[in-house]
Amino acid sequence: MPSADDRPPARLEGLVVCADVGSTFTKALLVDLDAPGGATVVASAEHRTTVSTDVLDGYAACVASLAEADARATTAPALACSSAGGGLRIAVVGGEQLVTAEAGRRVALSSGGAVVCVVAAGAPAGLAALPAELAAARADVVLLTGGTDGGNRAVLVEAATALVAAGWTGPVVVAGNAEAVPEVQGVLEAGGVPHVVAPNVVPRIGRLAPEGARAAVREVFLRHVIGGKGLSRSPAFAAMVRGATPDLVLGGVELLARGAGPDRPGVGDVVVVDVGGATTDVHSVVEPDPDTAFSGVDGLSRDVAGTTAVARTVEGDLGMRWSAPTTVAAVAGGPHAVDRLADAAQVRQDDPGFLPTTPADADDEEALARAAVGEALRRHAGRARVVVGPGGRVVERSGTDLREVRLVVASGGALRHGRPGVAGRVLAGSVGPDAGGGAGWQLPREARVVVDEVSLLAAAGLLRDLRPDAAYALVSRLAAVAVAS
Repeated sequence: MPSADDRPPARLEGLVVCADVGSTFTKALLVDLDAPGGATVVASAEHRTTVSTDVLDGYAACVASLAEADARATTAPALACSSAGGGLRIAVVGGEQLVTAEAGRRVALSSGGAVVCVVAAGAPAGLAALPAELAAARADVVLLTGGTDGGNRAVLVEAATALVAAGWTGPVVVAGNAEAVPEVQGVLEAGGVPHVVAPNVVPRIGRLAPEGARAAVREVFLRHVIGGKGLSRSPAFAAMVRGATPDLVLGGVELLARGAGPDRPGVGDVVVVDVGGATTDVHSVVEPDPDTAFSGVDGLSRDVAGTTAVARTVEGDLGMRWSAPTTVAAVAGGPHAVDRLADAAQVRQDDPGFLPTTPADADDEEALARAAVGEALRRHAGRARVVVGPGGRVVERSGTDLREVRLVVASGGALRHGRPGVAGRVLAGSVGPDAGGGAGWQLPREARVVVDEVSLLAAAGLLRDLRPDAAYALVSRLAAVAVAS
């Protein structure tokens, strides 16, 4: 078990344990950072996450399993990410519904959080709805946005004032009009509200700048949230955790896509779909076309909230256990009998620890995964449609265009532990020339599919800042599997 003083050294060497403390399972890898040929996985382990007792109990079980392969696992430095206890819940409070509030929602998603509510000052109910929305959302942190730099100062100040009036005492990340920030800080300080200031997420119309806010949300998660969830009695857990799991995974996805410099190339555009017990998450890195991202040329409609290459969506109604019944709604008219699948979904919601033991159970498991993955990818990708306006015919696109993506990485217990060939069957309707059934969905047309069997992307995200060479070696191994498949 780690102690509170077992923080990783400035430069990690030798063996390290990389753990992902998930909502259902805790996964751990023992990684040799300095293996010949680059970092490699020595052993992997997983154990049900022990939220009901102490999450370090499940982690200790993983380490004991790793130690069977190499006894040094018990003394190796530990790095962890966590989505246990509901993960990171973010409320977005912004100005205009279609600009700063929408930009804040996108940034919050890319920061590793589940967006539990969005309140826009310019919406019909406006800030008057804030107290009720916050009470219902059970948010961990508020991302406060509003105004472009040098623009309207009042909206950000009014939103901060409304937060204090609503009785909010949790942490706030302020990422709005830079000229209004000093006044906003005064309002929050007078109300006793802890806060962190980040650069504006929309410094100007059409420009989305998520990086500063993402870093601030991570800081808030580590300082205020991870210890406040009561996941462990030991301070060692907080010492291990470097961020929310989706945030670290997205860092691994970025490294896979973009590489680490001229001598360490990435694979290019990539999408990752992770189907879990409660949610199905989709991460993508797709470099936007600079000529069309905002200019509106070539018949493309413009996005006033701005575009970013890095995107993430979290679908809280699509999952394999807790949200299995709502997943069934996505398969109406599909090849699997909906009534039968509804029964199977209810069994899984009633017993989240359920594991398939018969071929029929495995069929149901794959049908649920197919429904969750397919619907999550469609929501993330959006579709293209032709609309006619004053300027003539325009192609209006929603979501992130995945059509040219060449690599799809799939993860989640249903894919890691399924029958041989499960990934191909689950993604059959979502990847390929016929994906989407000709309905205009912007899904990958010619992509390889590879399963992240041992959570390499989470480990790469954990190591990315401390040992970028090792992190790159791990994602390169995942890329090599894709090339060989």
